[in-house]
Amino acid sequence: MFFRREKLHEPSFTERIDGLRKLGFSTSPAGSGKAQIIRDGIGAIIEDRPGQHPRVNKAGFVLGDEIGLLVNRGYQMFWKSPSGRTAPALATHLKALHAFEEDLKEGLGLPSLYNESLGTTSDLHLYDRVEHRDQGDANKPWDHKPVIS
Repeated sequence: MFFRREKLHEPSFTERIDGLRKLGFSTSPAGSGKAQIIRDGIGAIIEDRPGQHPRVNKAGFVLGDEIGLLVNRGYQMFWKSPSGRTAPALATHLKALHAFEEDLKEGLGLPSLYNESLGTTSDLHLYDRVEHRDQGDANKPWDHKPVIS
């Protein structure tokens, strides 16, 4: 007599999204194979990848109908939306972001890695005073040819 292992059920994308609703997330479709997840003012877009775990895009603060990403300006952190809207990041927002990301990973069955759970990481760092630093290759002082008269 042979023993067979029961085949594990891999939940579908819609089953995973329905499971998130039970954890207090509000969900809405965001295109084919995508869903927008929001809870406590924090949101993210989840993409279906057949045969794999879903892909979670960067979570951020909901600014109108957009999701703002975290920007570190040295003296304070801000949320910045793709259209350029900004809002200061408060401590309550950052706590909600941590809880959102951890609960989302648990609800989707994704691994929660230790180094990702240590603290908030910024998507952009705009705190130094070098002009045009984040806009591609800037002219470096050592690239200039000296003018000899």
